[in-house]
Amino acid sequence: MTAPVLIMGAHGGIGEALARRLSAASYPLVLSARDPLTIQPLAEATGASAVACDVMDPESIRSAVESAQAEQGLAGLAYCVGNIVLKPLKSIKEADLIDCFRLNTVGAALAVQAATPALKQARGSVVMFSTVAAGQGFGNHAVISAAKGGVEALARSLATDLAPEVRVNCIAPSITDTGIASSLLSSEPMANALAGAHPLKRVGAADDHAAMAAFLLGPDAGWITGQVFPVDGGRGALRAKGQ
Repeated sequence: MTAPVLIMGAHGGIGEALARRLSAASYPLVLSARDPLTIQPLAEATGASAVACDVMDPESIRSAVESAQAEQGLAGLAYCVGNIVLKPLKSIKEADLIDCFRLNTVGAALAVQAATPALKQARGSVVMFSTVAAGQGFGNHAVISAAKGGVEALARSLATDLAPEVRVNCIAPSITDTGIASSLLSSEPMANALAGAHPLKRVGAADDHAAMAAFLLGPDAGWITGQVFPVDGGRGALRAKGQ
């Protein structure tokens, strides 16, 4: 058996799409979620193991990583945990900033820290997730942009720290049709407006990002590290027609 890939935050959206892609490519997988019962059907469908992990709890992170690693180490770690916090500056509370940073940035750092020996053993790869908003000045995005900007900087720093044994990269999506974006996409006029803001005239699908993550975790990306890849329908670099 080869070393497994650990997907943290596999309970829906991008994490689930990544699990299905990697399973189809015959990767051994370990999936984590706060409540492992929520991912048990996915684990059964992909032949994966399921472990509990609350990324707001450092001990839970360490325990999940320890449970996931095999004798051969860990071939990959995908930190697919995230949220969307949209608030104007006047409404932001201290707890909003702390909790968002803790979930997105601190959790990712602690996960990689715990997994480093196993990743080095297998010469593995790490993938994290940022947001197009970390590089763009979107209104009401101060909380999530600050936290995800930290993820991008973290990925570059860890890529230096863990080279040459471990590669670390980051994906920066635009708005994607997943559970955490449901409140924004449930209105057809809003969904159409958001799609129209992208040069490719649609919002993202979870598998758009899973495809890039699977590539970065695999051997074909063996000379890529320390990069942030926009998978955003062109929104971060281009103006949509009519915008």
